[in-house]
Amino acid sequence: MGEKTLFQPLTKEDRITVILYRTGIFISTSVIAICAYIALEISRSGPEAYSSVTSGLTLDILLLVLYFSVGLSVFFIHLYVGKFYRMLKKIYYVAVVCLAVLFLIGHGNPLIPLFRTPPISSLLLIPISLCLGFVTAKEAFCFRLIEGYLLAIIMPAYLFFYSVGALSGNAALFGLLFIAVMLVFFMLRKIFMPIHFDIGDKSAYQP
Repeated sequence: MGEKTLFQPLTKEDRITVILYRTGIFISTSVIAICAYIALEISRSGPEAYSSVTSGLTLDILLLVLYFSVGLSVFFIHLYVGKFYRMLKKIYYVAVVCLAVLFLIGHGNPLIPLFRTPPISSLLLIPISLCLGFVTAKEAFCFRLIEGYLLAIIMPAYLFFYSVGALSGNAALFGLLFIAVMLVFFMLRKIFMPIHFDIGDKSAYQP
Protein backbone atom coordinates (compact mmCIF):
# COMPACT_ATOMS: atom_id res chain seq x y z
CA MET A 1 0.00 0.00 0.00
CA GLY A 2 0.99 3.63 0.11
CA GLU A 3 0.87 4.00 -3.66
CA LYS A 4 -0.11 7.49 -4.76
CA THR A 5 -0.22 6.56 -8.44
CA LEU A 6 -3.60 6.02 -10.09
CA PHE A 7 -3.07 2.50 -11.45
CA GLN A 8 -6.56 1.98 -12.87
CA PRO A 9 -9.82 3.92 -13.17
CA LEU A 10 -11.77 3.88 -9.93
CA THR A 11 -15.03 1.94 -9.92
CA LYS A 12 -18.14 2.93 -8.01
CA GLU A 13 -17.34 0.16 -5.53
CA ASP A 14 -13.84 1.55 -5.01
CA ARG A 15 -15.21 4.98 -4.15
CA ILE A 16 -17.92 3.65 -1.84
CA THR A 17 -15.58 1.37 0.11
CA VAL A 18 -13.00 4.13 0.60
CA ILE A 19 -15.69 6.56 1.74
CA LEU A 20 -17.04 4.00 4.22
CA TYR A 21 -13.54 3.26 5.49
CA ARG A 22 -12.80 6.92 6.06
CA THR A 23 -16.24 7.51 7.54
CA GLY A 24 -15.37 4.89 10.13
CA ILE A 25 -12.18 6.78 11.00
CA PHE A 26 -14.09 10.06 11.23
CA ILE A 27 -16.84 8.70 13.48
CA SER A 28 -14.40 6.79 15.71
CA THR A 29 -12.37 9.93 16.21
CA SER A 30 -15.49 11.99 16.89
CA VAL A 31 -16.75 9.54 19.53
CA ILE A 32 -13.44 9.49 21.38
CA ALA A 33 -13.19 13.28 21.18
CA ILE A 34 -16.73 13.62 22.61
CA CYS A 35 -15.87 11.23 25.43
CA ALA A 36 -12.74 13.22 26.20
CA TYR A 37 -14.79 16.42 26.28
CA ILE A 38 -17.35 14.85 28.63
CA ALA A 39 -14.55 13.62 30.92
CA LEU A 40 -13.01 17.10 30.94
CA GLU A 41 -16.31 18.77 31.81
CA ILE A 42 -16.97 16.29 34.60
CA SER A 43 -13.49 16.92 36.03
CA ARG A 44 -14.20 20.65 36.02
CA SER A 45 -17.78 20.63 37.29
CA GLY A 46 -17.99 17.37 39.22
CA PRO A 47 -20.13 14.27 38.66
CA GLU A 48 -23.31 16.34 38.86
CA ALA A 49 -22.38 17.75 35.44
CA TYR A 50 -22.92 14.37 33.80
CA SER A 51 -26.59 14.79 32.91
CA SER A 52 -26.21 18.33 31.57
CA VAL A 53 -23.07 17.61 29.55
CA THR A 54 -24.35 14.48 27.84
CA SER A 55 -27.75 16.06 27.07
CA GLY A 56 -29.39 12.67 26.56
CA LEU A 57 -26.55 11.27 24.45
CA THR A 58 -25.49 8.47 26.76
CA LEU A 59 -22.05 7.00 26.99
CA ASP A 60 -23.59 3.60 26.26
CA ILE A 61 -24.72 4.82 22.86
CA LEU A 62 -21.32 6.37 22.20
CA LEU A 63 -19.68 3.03 22.98
CA LEU A 64 -21.94 1.22 20.51
CA VAL A 65 -21.29 3.86 17.85
CA LEU A 66 -17.55 3.44 18.44
CA TYR A 67 -17.77 -0.30 17.81
CA PHE A 68 -19.87 0.27 14.69
CA SER A 69 -17.50 2.89 13.28
CA VAL A 70 -14.39 0.84 13.94
CA GLY A 71 -16.18 -2.04 12.23
CA LEU A 72 -16.68 0.14 9.15
CA SER A 73 -12.96 0.76 8.94
CA VAL A 74 -12.10 -2.89 9.61
CA PHE A 75 -14.37 -4.35 6.92
CA PHE A 76 -13.68 -1.74 4.25
CA ILE A 77 -9.94 -1.32 4.73
CA HIS A 78 -7.82 -1.96 1.62
CA LEU A 79 -4.86 -4.23 2.30
CA TYR A 80 -2.54 -5.95 -0.12
CA VAL A 81 -1.83 -8.83 2.29
CA GLY A 82 -4.90 -11.01 2.72
CA LYS A 83 -3.76 -12.67 5.94
CA PHE A 84 -3.52 -9.28 7.65
CA TYR A 85 -7.10 -8.52 6.66
CA ARG A 86 -8.33 -11.85 8.01
CA MET A 87 -6.39 -11.34 11.24
CA LEU A 88 -7.88 -7.87 11.68
CA LYS A 89 -11.41 -9.18 11.26
CA LYS A 90 -10.77 -11.90 13.83
CA ILE A 91 -9.60 -9.31 16.35
CA TYR A 92 -12.76 -7.33 15.68
CA TYR A 93 -14.92 -10.41 16.32
CA VAL A 94 -13.10 -10.86 19.64
CA ALA A 95 -13.82 -7.19 20.39
CA VAL A 96 -17.54 -7.74 19.77
CA VAL A 97 -17.52 -10.74 22.13
CA CYS A 98 -15.81 -8.56 24.74
CA LEU A 99 -18.55 -5.94 24.28
CA ALA A 100 -21.17 -8.63 24.89
CA VAL A 101 -19.34 -9.58 28.10
CA LEU A 102 -19.42 -5.94 29.21
CA PHE A 103 -23.18 -5.90 28.64
CA LEU A 104 -23.50 -9.12 30.64
CA ILE A 105 -21.48 -8.09 33.69
CA GLY A 106 -22.94 -4.58 33.57
CA HIS A 107 -26.49 -5.97 33.48
CA GLY A 108 -27.26 -4.15 30.25
CA ASN A 109 -25.07 -1.12 30.98
CA PRO A 110 -21.59 -1.85 29.56
CA LEU A 111 -20.10 1.35 31.00
CA ILE A 112 -20.68 0.48 34.67
CA PRO A 113 -17.88 -2.13 34.87
CA LEU A 114 -15.42 0.38 33.37
CA PHE A 115 -15.64 2.66 36.38
CA ARG A 116 -15.30 0.16 39.20
CA THR A 117 -12.23 0.20 41.43
CA PRO A 118 -9.97 -1.03 39.97
CA PRO A 119 -11.62 -0.88 36.53
CA ILE A 120 -10.18 -4.24 35.47
CA SER A 121 -13.05 -4.68 32.98
CA SER A 122 -11.42 -2.01 30.83
CA LEU A 123 -9.16 -4.80 29.57
CA LEU A 124 -12.15 -5.87 27.49
CA LEU A 125 -11.75 -2.68 25.43
CA ILE A 126 -8.23 -3.56 24.35
CA PRO A 127 -9.32 -5.62 21.30
CA ILE A 128 -11.29 -2.69 19.85
CA SER A 129 -8.33 -0.40 20.51
CA LEU A 130 -6.12 -2.88 18.66
CA CYS A 131 -8.44 -2.71 15.66
CA LEU A 132 -8.35 1.08 15.60
CA GLY A 133 -4.62 0.98 16.25
CA PHE A 134 -4.13 -1.36 13.28
CA VAL A 135 -5.90 1.19 11.08
CA THR A 136 -3.75 4.07 12.32
CA ALA A 137 -0.55 2.01 12.04
CA LYS A 138 -1.45 0.95 8.50
CA GLU A 139 -1.88 4.58 7.50
CA ALA A 140 1.38 5.46 9.23
CA PHE A 141 3.17 2.76 7.26
CA CYS A 142 1.57 3.69 3.95
CA PHE A 143 1.54 7.47 4.11
CA ARG A 144 3.99 8.41 6.86
CA LEU A 145 1.31 9.55 9.28
CA ILE A 146 3.70 8.96 12.16
CA GLU A 147 1.09 9.72 14.80
CA GLY A 148 -0.60 6.53 13.64
CA TYR A 149 2.23 4.42 15.07
CA LEU A 150 2.04 6.30 18.38
CA LEU A 151 -1.72 5.79 18.60
CA ALA A 152 -1.38 2.08 17.89
CA ILE A 153 0.91 1.78 20.92
CA ILE A 154 -0.64 4.32 23.27
CA MET A 155 -4.31 3.31 23.04
CA PRO A 156 -4.00 -0.32 24.28
CA ALA A 157 -1.26 0.70 26.74
CA TYR A 158 -3.51 3.41 28.16
CA LEU A 159 -6.36 0.93 28.64
CA PHE A 160 -4.04 -1.57 30.34
CA PHE A 161 -2.63 0.92 32.84
CA TYR A 162 -6.08 2.37 33.48
CA SER A 163 -7.57 -1.08 34.07
CA VAL A 164 -5.03 -2.01 36.76
CA GLY A 165 -5.49 1.31 38.55
CA ALA A 166 -2.03 2.61 37.68
CA LEU A 167 -3.35 6.00 36.53
CA SER A 168 -4.58 8.74 38.82
CA GLY A 169 -7.73 10.61 37.87
CA ASN A 170 -5.75 13.47 36.34
CA ALA A 171 -3.40 11.11 34.51
CA ALA A 172 -6.35 9.16 33.06
CA LEU A 173 -7.97 12.40 31.91
CA PHE A 174 -4.75 13.70 30.37
CA GLY A 175 -4.18 10.40 28.59
CA LEU A 176 -7.68 10.41 27.10
CA LEU A 177 -7.33 14.03 25.98
CA PHE A 178 -3.95 13.29 24.42
CA ILE A 179 -5.35 10.31 22.50
CA ALA A 180 -8.31 12.40 21.31
CA VAL A 181 -6.08 15.23 20.06
CA MET A 182 -3.77 12.79 18.29
CA LEU A 183 -6.72 11.05 16.64
CA VAL A 184 -8.18 14.35 15.43
CA PHE A 185 -4.80 15.30 13.93
CA PHE A 186 -4.55 11.85 12.31
CA MET A 187 -8.11 11.97 10.99
CA LEU A 188 -7.73 15.41 9.43
CA ARG A 189 -4.57 14.32 7.63
CA LYS A 190 -6.20 11.12 6.36
CA ILE A 191 -9.75 11.82 5.23
CA PHE A 192 -8.85 14.53 2.72
CA MET A 193 -6.42 12.36 0.77
CA PRO A 194 -7.39 11.53 -2.84
CA ILE A 195 -9.56 8.42 -2.91
CA HIS A 196 -7.24 6.46 -5.20
CA PHE A 197 -4.49 6.56 -2.53
CA ASP A 198 -6.40 3.90 -0.59
CA ILE A 199 -6.89 1.61 -3.59
CA GLY A 200 -3.37 1.35 -4.95
CA ASP A 201 -2.63 -1.39 -7.46
CA LYS A 202 -5.50 -3.89 -7.32
CA SER A 203 -3.49 -6.48 -9.24
CA ALA A 204 -1.20 -6.78 -6.21
CA TYR A 205 -3.96 -7.75 -3.78
CA GLN A 206 -3.54 -11.17 -2.20
CA PRO A 207 -6.54 -13.43 -1.43
